[in-house]
Amino acid sequence: MLLAGLCTVDVVQRVEELPAPGEKVQSLRVDVAAGGPATNAAVTAAALGAEATLLTVLGAHPLAALARADLESHGVHLIDLAPDLPDPPPVSAATVRDRDGERTVVSRNAAGATFIGKVPLLAADVVLLDGHYPELALAVARGAKAPVVLDAGSWKPVLDELLPLVDIAACSAHFRAPEPGLHERGVGTVITTAGPGPVRWSTADGGSGEVPVVSVEARDTLGAGDVWHGALAVAVTRERTVTDRIRFANEVAAERVRQVGPRSWTTAIAGRNRT
Repeated sequence: MLLAGLCTVDVVQRVEELPAPGEKVQSLRVDVAAGGPATNAAVTAAALGAEATLLTVLGAHPLAALARADLESHGVHLIDLAPDLPDPPPVSAATVRDRDGERTVVSRNAAGATFIGKVPLLAADVVLLDGHYPELALAVARGAKAPVVLDAGSWKPVLDELLPLVDIAACSAHFRAPEPGLHERGVGTVITTAGPGPVRWSTADGGSGEVPVVSVEARDTLGAGDVWHGALAVAVTRERTVTDRIRFANEVAAERVRQVGPRSWTTAIAGRNRT
C-alpha cells in the first residue's frame, strides 16, 4: 500500500477540561507522535497487517527524528522526499478532553510549503492521498496502477486536477466542492462520514446507501478520521463491496476512539482480518 501526503510532529496534551482563552491548565499526560492524515492512515494500515509505504517530506531538522522513530516502531516504511531539508517539519499542538475524547488542534500543516523533487514510481495494490503536497499528490495519482483513494477533508485547489484521477473520494461532513459534483468530475465512488452519524455512499452508476457506525464510549477522537481512511484503504484490497469496506473502516475507527493516546489503539486493531 502506498500513502502520500503530510507528516507532522504531534504534541498531544490530555486535560480534564479544555482551557478557556487566557487560562492555564495542568495536563494529565503528554504524548509525542508522528501525525497527519496520510501518516496516521499508514500507521493504521501497518497495524492491520498491510505493507505500508509513506511518501512524505520530513527533512533533517532534529524534530523530524521524532516522527521517523515513531513510524519505524509501528512498521511504516518511510520515504522522505526531501531528506536534507533544514526546516522543521510541521508541528501540531493538540489538546484532548479526558471525559469524552473531544479535541482541539492547532497546526500549520504544509501551508506555504512547496514540494520539489522526483517522485518514485512504486508498485502498490492501493494508493491513498491526502492532497497536502499538491505536486506530490498529482505525481502519485498520475503514475498509479491501482485504485486511488482520496482523503477529502477539505477543498484544496489541487482537487480540480486531482479528482479526475481518483477512484474513491472519502469526504468529511464539512467537505464542500464547487460545481460540478464529484461524480461529474470522474470519481467513481463518493463516501461521506458524519462523526457518530451513518456513513453515506454513492457511485457513478447510481448506487447509494448508508452504513451505521459502531456505538462506543469515546475516550480519544484525535486522528480518528485518519484511522478510518487508513482502514478503508486496506478494505479496498480485502472487501468487494462498498458497504463491506465502510463497515470495516467503521469498526477500526470505533476501536481507535475507545483507546486513550495517539498509538495505544494500534495494539487493539493489530492484525484484524490479516491476510
